[in-house]
Amino acid sequence: MDIIKTKEVWFITGSQDLYGPETLKQVAADSQKIAASLGKSKRISQKIVFKPVLTSPASISGLCTQANSNENCIGLIAWMHTFSPAKMWIDGLSGLNKPLLHFHTQLNRDIPWKTIDMDFMNLNQSAHGDREFGFIGTRMRLNRKVVVGHYLDEDAIERIAVWIRAATAFSDARGMKVARFGDNMREVAVTEGNKLSAQIKMGYSVYGYGTGDLVREVNKVPESAIRKLLTEYAGEYSMTKSVASSETLKEAARIELGMESFLNKGNFKAFTTTFEDLHGLRQLPGLAVQRLMAKGFGFGAEGDWKTAALVRSMKVMAGGLKGGTSFMEDYTYHLDPKNTAVLGAHMLEICPSIASGKPSVQVHQLSIGGKEDPARLVFKTAPADAINVSVIDLGNRFRMIVNEVEVIRCPDMPKLPVASVLWKPVPDLKTGAAAWIFAGGAHHTGFSTAINAEYLEDFAGMTGIEYVHIGSNFNLSDFRKELRWNELYYHLAGGIS
Repeated sequence: MDIIKTKEVWFITGSQDLYGPETLKQVAADSQKIAASLGKSKRISQKIVFKPVLTSPASISGLCTQANSNENCIGLIAWMHTFSPAKMWIDGLSGLNKPLLHFHTQLNRDIPWKTIDMDFMNLNQSAHGDREFGFIGTRMRLNRKVVVGHYLDEDAIERIAVWIRAATAFSDARGMKVARFGDNMREVAVTEGNKLSAQIKMGYSVYGYGTGDLVREVNKVPESAIRKLLTEYAGEYSMTKSVASSETLKEAARIELGMESFLNKGNFKAFTTTFEDLHGLRQLPGLAVQRLMAKGFGFGAEGDWKTAALVRSMKVMAGGLKGGTSFMEDYTYHLDPKNTAVLGAHMLEICPSIASGKPSVQVHQLSIGGKEDPARLVFKTAPADAINVSVIDLGNRFRMIVNEVEVIRCPDMPKLPVASVLWKPVPDLKTGAAAWIFAGGAHHTGFSTAINAEYLEDFAGMTGIEYVHIGSNFNLSDFRKELRWNELYYHLAGGIS
């Protein structure tokens, strides 16, 4: 993704003037060392920028104001090297609109048993300085992540790296534009939702267009561009001679070029289509959608704008990581008691970033939509750990549901020419599916083998939406209680201060 390594995370350090200039110089030097160390890690996807040590309410408020107005700043990592009285932080934190990570660390890994004295104790006070800062965060009900560990600890670095990728996606979502070609699939409930509430809470906006607007752009595509794209298809995918020379593939290329042009001209990062609104298009966009997802666009079928935005955000989080991310749908079950599994697929629109091996371009009949046989990429996904994610609108709030899954080998399906994934839900199909249904999870999801649940938990915290997790050591009875407690919390949360 082009957004990786173009943004900044500010490393801020709390102290106070009480310690005098010499101690504060040492605080600054130590903080710069930690910030530089994090910045050199290959796991950290954005620039780490050290900021001067904060010792007063005015300096803290000024820094937070600067962060809010700086487009490159996507979040703050805060560390209290010494004791930093937390009342100083109230004004700055109350107005901060960027994600916050509290790093509870210290420069020295070990206590220098033979040389430790009061000067050392006064300088290295994060063990209780960070608790003072933690209190004010809790008192102010701030959404933030807390990472505990030495700054060279690989686990601590990884957790910070996850948060930075989530913050990158959060920044990307603020102002994200989603193009909706056609409307929602008729009579479907879960793909509906309040677009205004989504924009207020998650930052993205949804723009509706008639299919004719897309058709106009498709019809403007020059033949030379189509020929060039067909050559690209031949180099990237396997296909028969009849498919390679078909008018169907040529039309698929025309649709891809027109759709990409439309999205780029409008600065859209995600989009939807629906097979119930194809007037003017000769085939349901399949190959086009798959390839545009591979380029980083989010997608949702049947007008599902929430999933389209979610897939985009997950792709931003996963940028440059091993694995892939795609729009997905639970299609059918394998209920053998010894090997229960879920077959995930869609009519056409699964991203080749999750493909195992070289996809093939195929043309087959589609028994829905009433259009010409569409072209699509056909492939399977290699075994891996993965997640399925759904965002739903419950009326008074949005809920994110994350289910860990284990992708397993999918047998050959010669009569089902679609991209597909076979997985085992964690902890098992019966429990996972029941939990998903109790939580109201959609049949459309964002699927990824590149990121795990922690990325989405961080992202949900930044947006302030509800987050529930279905994973190992899972108890369905406790989960149902959690859902009921959440109902009460979100009903009352607006009055808590």
